[in-house]
Amino acid sequence: MIQELKDNYGHLFENDLLNEINQVGTFKEVPEGFKMISIGDYVKAMPLLISGAIKILREDNDGDELLLYFLEKGDTCAMTLTCCLGQTKSEIKAIAETDAKLIMIPIQKMEEWSAKYKSWRNFVFESYHNRLNEMLETIDSIAFLKMDERLLKYLNEKARVSEDGTIRNTHQEIAYELHTSRVVISRLLKKLENLGEIKLHRNYITLLK
Repeated sequence: MIQELKDNYGHLFENDLLNEINQVGTFKEVPEGFKMISIGDYVKAMPLLISGAIKILREDNDGDELLLYFLEKGDTCAMTLTCCLGQTKSEIKAIAETDAKLIMIPIQKMEEWSAKYKSWRNFVFESYHNRLNEMLETIDSIAFLKMDERLLKYLNEKARVSEDGTIRNTHQEIAYELHTSRVVISRLLKKLENLGEIKLHRNYITLLK
């Protein structure tokens, strides 16, 4: 685990902190689709992502979902940090977008390391900043982009974080994550294909531009 830590976080953390993470962290591998956090869960550990991608979703009172952002290699989740520090229930869902490897850090260490290591404090603050910007981007997309523009932006982001550059979600799954209907998504996907932006296959979608 120490080598993977150094490869992914060696440029951020000093050796003493890397050694502490190696001692107290728990290495975890999760398959694609694995639900890591549900709304209402108490968060007892903070994830450091070694490989793969995790999608963070919000859910309304009717159970409909909205994709907020992706976590990728070298990231952690600001929403998780907030729940850990405040010992409150999670207000987001975290699901593995691809197979992923993580190191789970006990919440007891978070405040201790914030006082002890400047690099850890900087990492936490930068994580808050990055996740806030991503959520603002999501809000801007909802407020200012038409649904076909939101869909194309979503497909580009999905292709970027996938391991092979393709999108393997069903039309219904895409509709859930964009908080719209399957009929609308199917119509817009066909429109994007006719415009030469994407190619629809039986079980996946590829981007052409």
